[in-house]
Amino acid sequence: MANQVWVYIDQFKGQATPSAWEAVSAAKTVAEKLGSGITALVIGSGVEGLAQQAFDCGVDEVFVCEDASLQDFRVEAYAAVFAKVLGEARPKIVIGTASTRVRDLFAYASIDLESGVIVDATGLEVKDGGVVVTRPVYAGKLLCNEVAKKGQPLLVSVRVRAFPPPQSGAGKSGNVTKVSPVMSEDQLPTKVLDYVVEEGEVSVDGAAIIVSGGRGVNGPEGFEPLRALAKVLGAAVGASRAAVDAGWIPYSHQVGQTGKVVSPDLYIACGISGAVQHQAGMRTSKVIVAINKDKDAPIFNLAKYGVVGDLFEIVPALTEEFRKRLGK
Repeated sequence: MANQVWVYIDQFKGQATPSAWEAVSAAKTVAEKLGSGITALVIGSGVEGLAQQAFDCGVDEVFVCEDASLQDFRVEAYAAVFAKVLGEARPKIVIGTASTRVRDLFAYASIDLESGVIVDATGLEVKDGGVVVTRPVYAGKLLCNEVAKKGQPLLVSVRVRAFPPPQSGAGKSGNVTKVSPVMSEDQLPTKVLDYVVEEGEVSVDGAAIIVSGGRGVNGPEGFEPLRALAKVLGAAVGASRAAVDAGWIPYSHQVGQTGKVVSPDLYIACGISGAVQHQAGMRTSKVIVAINKDKDAPIFNLAKYGVVGDLFEIVPALTEEFRKRLGK
């Protein structure tokens, strides 16, 4: 019997994103209850090597669409392949990480598949033969359980770091099916001309530790102490919308309802008041540390550890202490 559970492997320039394998873990929780194997779908250029990585993570079979026209993510080309393969297979569920690419792909392809989409899942449960998806609502203040009544397969994107990476089963093998692209280069309405990459900084996407700054850093130079702390900790630098809107740091660092949703092991909020929109992006962090002059700042209601004081005194002191303890 064909597998009822599929997983989409998100990749960039032939390299799977770390959270792509977390989607495999999520798929396992469903597959075990349904008594199904797991099929992976990989789309791109130079991605054939990802098939073995998928097997190592516990996938049973892999469909690969490899073509030069798929080197860059263009939703029209990717969705055409995705809809064709999944339209023929019609599994119960397809799971992918909640990256911008996957959100775009699932939304676009769901129209052709006439199927439902549920985003930002933090839990999956099989009940009465269907899949119940748990996801945060109201800026993360509540969790709700949702089911999709429209069509099959159900498309689900899972929140980054909501599921652990799967344990490696190196050496596992399975069947690889090659798929042809659906659209040719001359049929595609968009072209990717270039990528702008920020060198030397850890991305907040999937980061285990994030040091974030808000309005309290008082300007672009106020992020320098935060960057020093982040460098010692091997952390990413995040920011509130207020800091981004002020032009102090690029949008790629923004955490919150209109920025990135993150779930690090440690989130250090420096000079961030903790508006509900910001909390929506970092509420699920394992440990939250807040540093703020205002003892009544909302962020302290969310923090496990809080320090009331001047971040320009406290952050350098923390950096120096971590240097000593970490031997850096």
